[in-house]
Amino acid sequence: MKKFLEEFKAFALKGNVMDMAVGVIVGGAFSAIVTSLTDNILNPIIACFGGTEAGLVTPLGNTGQVINWGAFISSIINFLILALVLFVILKAVNKLTSLNKEEEEPEPEAEPEPSEEVKLLTSVVEELKKLNKK
Repeated sequence: MKKFLEEFKAFALKGNVMDMAVGVIVGGAFSAIVTSLTDNILNPIIACFGGTEAGLVTPLGNTGQVINWGAFISSIINFLILALVLFVILKAVNKLTSLNKEEEEPEPEAEPEPSEEVKLLTSVVEELKKLNKK
């Protein structure tokens, strides 16, 4: 059990897990902002077209049930706004990380010139190859 807890602690305290946790918390807060935007600003605009406070609704006979098109459209708008913001954020993060990788990677060094011994041995090998071909 102790080994399991140590492994979990190592996993939970990794940078990626902590970053993900912060992202989930910020995402939840941002989701609340987007929901407020659609509920308090966009839904009243949609309600203008539907003619009721609830927005675009279609009653289902005498059952008292309704299809709430306004809420559905609001959910789609919520999704599109969140998807757009996440796309822009991820695009910026990817660009920043690619810039950091370019800065961190040093250019490969040119191979050093072979020493005199290596040059001499290379020429001896070439001469031996010539002699073997004859």
